[in-house]
Amino acid sequence: MLLHGIWNSRAWIGPLAWRLRMRGFAVEVFGYSSVFGGPDVAVPQLVQRLRRGGQVSLVGHSLGGLVALEALRRAPELDVPRVVCLGSPLLGSDTAKMLAGHGWMAALGRSGDLLQHGLAEWDGRAEVGLVAGSVPHGLGALMGALHGDSDGTVALAETRLPGLADHCVVQASHSGLVLSPEVADLTAAFLRAGRFREGAARRAA
Repeated sequence: MLLHGIWNSRAWIGPLAWRLRMRGFAVEVFGYSSVFGGPDVAVPQLVQRLRRGGQVSLVGHSLGGLVALEALRRAPELDVPRVVCLGSPLLGSDTAKMLAGHGWMAALGRSGDLLQHGLAEWDGRAEVGLVAGSVPHGLGALMGALHGDSDGTVALAETRLPGLADHCVVQASHSGLVLSPEVADLTAAFLRAGRFREGAARRAA
């Protein structure tokens, strides 16, 4: 099941859904209101949806990864073996903090708190892998909110949540993560084996 990020819709993650279907996966896209509803609405809806079916793995882009892990944190009994986060600011987003600090909190809506603060660590049952981008083209880079390597919206350091099963870095911007065939290959590999394939991407130290 795929989850899109903030300011996006189900269609945004369509290219990744298509690539995963081509790699043999049955794919469903979970749509939610990222600004007006936020995690307080999306997380209970996701938990309810996951309880209706059998075993399901999750793939979340940006905020979608945070929503996925927050759902599993609140309902740890869910049968979700693996989660792939794509460019998710799991430790909190400096871009979101800068937006809020400049009076643009309304742009983040009800997702602002989760985006700014992220999670402390991951100690749930699901294996969690993260694919980060290293092409700095995005809002955070334009605003000067990011320090060090980034995908233009999320800093690499913001993706290194303690407790991850695996982490890798690819040549892609934040938006480009959902369009990349390499990211689709990495996602498929983690969903099948709980690890990203050796040599398919530069492994983060």
